Amino acid sequence: PGVSGTPLSMSNYFTIIFDKSRRSGTRAWRALTREFISSALPQACVLCAAPSGDALLCNGCAKAMPAPGPACPRCALPTFDGRICAACARRPPPFDATRVAFVYAWPCDHLLHRFKYGGALECARYFADALARRANGRPDPQLLVAIPLAAARQRSRGFNQAQELARHLSRTTGVPATQGLIRLHDTAAQVGLSREARARNLRDAFIGTKVLEGRTVALVDDVMTTGATMRAAARAARRAGAVAVEAWVIARTLSPNPD
Repeated sequence: PGVSGTPLSMSNYFTIIFDKSRRSGTRAWRALTREFISSALPQACVLCAAPSGDALLCNGCAKAMPAPGPACPRCALPTFDGRICAACARRPPPFDATRVAFVYAWPCDHLLHRFKYGGALECARYFADALARRANGRPDPQLLVAIPLAAARQRSRGFNQAQELARHLSRTTGVPATQGLIRLHDTAAQVGLSREARARNLRDAFIGTKVLEGRTVALVDDVMTTGATMRAAARAARRAGAVAVEAWVIARTLSPNPD
């Protein structure tokens, strides 16, 4: 009820909740806001439209999301027993480990497409929570750094999916997110390029900032395909003084060229 004892309308109740959350800025009020919205607005699964309560996905679609199996700890490609793969043993990448939430396959690929190209920003929290659960026994880094998007693509898309993911990961893990990398020049889209072309495309594309010096860092992105983007970003982070670098991605492709 309101101050006068008359019932509040739903719209007025939303107004009060959001106003208190905005003005107080406390974690408790933010949590209350999220809890209220989740309980007040049951939703449909974003993949199949079945009732999903307060969850992004219904139980069936959530169970269908392709979890990674035993994989190389450096590059996250499948290995029989979860040991380091021959390629990483022979030529270690410039990042120390890769954390992956899902395999790039249906329905994860469809959900990622909605997030990245459809502006479905509500997916960022779901992906961040899934990624945070894949700790693999390793301690969290000191900083989260989103891979910078080419300026033209960010203007066209209206947001950087890696920044959205890093922002939610920071809330979930408590690890600060910072702009530790700068993209020096726009590059052609990686989709459809060969492994060698991807590497050439990203040569000297990034530079690290001073904030990375002496820190352990997780580089955050949506998908890892050949690893060319992560390699280029990790080298820049190392040159800036990062003492350890991990790759954190929503999904790992098992084929060289995803759709």
